[in-house]
This record gives sequence, structure tokens and C-alpha cells, in this order.
Amino acid sequence: MLVRTCWGSATDRGTVRVVNEDAALTYPPLFLVADGMGGHDAGDLASRIAVEEFATLAGADYVSADQIRAVFDRSVARLRAEFTQGRQGGTTVAGVAITDQADVPFWLVFNIGDSRVYRWSDEIGLVQVSVDHSVVQDLIDKGFLRPEEAEQHPERHVLTRALGTNGVVEVDYWMLPASGGDRMMVCTDGLTRELRHDEIAEVLRTNPEPKTAAVALVNEAVRRGARDNVTVVVVDMVFADAEVETEFDQHHTTAQRAAGTSPVSSRGWDEMLDGATLPRRDLVEE
Repeated sequence: MLVRTCWGSATDRGTVRVVNEDAALTYPPLFLVADGMGGHDAGDLASRIAVEEFATLAGADYVSADQIRAVFDRSVARLRAEFTQGRQGGTTVAGVAITDQADVPFWLVFNIGDSRVYRWSDEIGLVQVSVDHSVVQDLIDKGFLRPEEAEQHPERHVLTRALGTNGVVEVDYWMLPASGGDRMMVCTDGLTRELRHDEIAEVLRTNPEPKTAAVALVNEAVRRGARDNVTVVVVDMVFADAEVETEFDQHHTTAQRAAGTSPVSSRGWDEMLDGATLPRRDLVEE
């Protein structure tokens, strides 16, 4: 079964951060974001390393879960080799890949950290697929914190899992049957800090083109103050038909202050600022 996708992406450093530590990969069959952490000469490098490793799978018709797991392992090995002698750096990774089961296309969703993957369609609306690996999410899951209280919690930026912060790669995976009309959105937490669930859904509903939807989401986050870097990838499955030749229409774009149009995008260096993504201290390898 051959599939055809249409996609767009946008990124912005926000109004507080000096540079952008986010990175993104938008090249079939992979669409992902990475939110680096560690500050100057660390967060940006960590997210770029992850994207570079995943880019080795770009251009295939499909990828498997085993291939994704192998890329995560290679990314961790590179991060461990890079961050030595007290240097610390890591990154979240969230994304979606096209895979197949018995010649039927599926979305393979993967996540480590608090970047997110959502699915939207006219029938189901907007559904968050991934689950955050964060202190506040753990508290919510255990019933100690209400979701509406999370934004004010003092540890709202502290992660329980991230790529490169220890020797264990604990990635979550989901398999979702794919069909024409599906829209997947992948974003860093800079978006979800500024826009509510229903506001994101409305932008996705009213912008039929993936690139305009991605830009509209990032621009709205910036308009509201964008306390962190913001990166959004929107990908649509246009159709799935075995009779159709393989063809991919790329719509890759960037927001107002982003630079470059490469499918593998990573920009800038930054100091750790208030509101940045932070690893939980007991998970950081010394």
C-alpha cells in the first residue's frame, strides 16, 4: 500500500529565549520535533544530533519500530560521547512515522519527554496521542494534581524522561491505523504552554493547508508571548491507494524569525533561561 502525504512546519525562538534550541525533521516517512535542553552549546547540539540520526531513515516508503528504536540507541550513544567531563545536554523527541502492517498503512507515533503528538480529523476532533514524561504529568496520573493546576506548578518544566540524560532509552510507542483525511500534529511544549487544546483544534480545523496551519499556530503562540521556543509540524495523509505511484508533496515553511528551509532544521545557541525544559536532576548522568 503506497501513501501520499502533505506537510508543513514552522518554528520560532519566541519572545524570551535568545536563540532556538528546537530542531525538526520533515521528510517522509518521518516527521518529528526535538526540544533540546542544557543551554549554550548543549541543548541545540543535542536536538540536532537526534534529528541527524533520524534523517538516515528519510526517503524510505516505510519504517519499522525496530528501525526507530535503533535510531534512538544511536542518538544516545552520540550524546553520551559528546557530553563528557561534566557537560550536560539532552533533548525530547516526539514524532510520527509511516509504517505498514500486512500492506495496510499505520501511523507509528513515538515520544520521549514532553513534546507532543496529536491526531485531528473531522470525525474525532483533536486527540493527544502521546503522554508527557514530566513531574506534573505523574502527579496528574496519580490524582495529586488537576490538569488545570499544572501550569502553575513549580516543577512544570521538569522531565522524568529525556534522550541523553541517562543510559536507558525509555521511549513510548503507539500504532494507529492511517486513512485519508488524517491530520497529525507534532509540537514542542512552547506551543502547548500558550494555546489551549480547543484553540489548537480550531486552528487545525480552519486551515486546510498543513503549512498555513503550522505557521498560524506558531504565530499565535508568539503573539501571546511565546515564553519558550515553538516548533510545529503538521502532516496530512491525502490518500492511500495501491494504484497510485509514490509521490510526496513537500510544503516546508518557517515562521517569521526562523531561518532556512532544509527538511532538517536546527538553529542557534542559547543560555538556559527561566521556563526552559529541564531534566530531573536524579536522571542526569554525572
